[in-house]
Amino acid sequence: MTFDEVVQQRRSIRGYQKKPVPRALIREVLALAIRAPTSLNTQPWNFYVVTGEVLDRIRQGNVERNLAGVPDSREFRMGPGYEGVHRERQIGIAKQLFSAMGIERENKEKRNEWVLRGFRQFDAPVSIVVTYDRSIQGSDIAPFDCGGVVNAIVNAAWSRGLGCVINSQGIMQSPVVRAEAGIPDDQVIQTCIAMGWPDESFPANAVVSHRKSVDEAATFVGFED
Repeated sequence: MTFDEVVQQRRSIRGYQKKPVPRALIREVLALAIRAPTSLNTQPWNFYVVTGEVLDRIRQGNVERNLAGVPDSREFRMGPGYEGVHRERQIGIAKQLFSAMGIERENKEKRNEWVLRGFRQFDAPVSIVVTYDRSIQGSDIAPFDCGGVVNAIVNAAWSRGLGCVINSQGIMQSPVVRAEAGIPDDQVIQTCIAMGWPDESFPANAVVSHRKSVDEAATFVGFED
């Protein structure tokens, strides 16, 4: 695939085949992704690649604690709830997904099941937990750089037939993730990426999110044309 094809065709994948992903292929994806730009070459990121019974225990602990009302313990700052156009876009993609999945607004059972899928990292066979070094916590640069490498991971995966979704719901209960994945205290858990072979029969996988146009997003200054 060309670079343009990867960027234009990539979608967030929320339904996966029950098929393992070879370790060698994940290493290949990561080897490409870590060429992502990073401030002053600091490369603050670390990856905990989890599968099998360990991932199942993370899923179970995340679901059980969330259903029990244990407060969200994500280690990155979520900030205030979205408002205005940002909230509109958030609602917009939810409507697209629920429409694709046939989830009616009044169907609380189906809506709750969708939330639980997020807690379970959409039942993907692989989760990549992205962390950065606690020694540089407090700077915006480290999470900014992690965002860059996460973007590179999902694109590199797509170019090799793998699908991903960036999924902070899967790490809402960070003590479970830290304990099961063996993440030391000198690391801050930033986010996780669910990864696997896309299930083409899963309706939500066909959803393409609406994006701002260049005219909406960009202001050109100093150009003569």
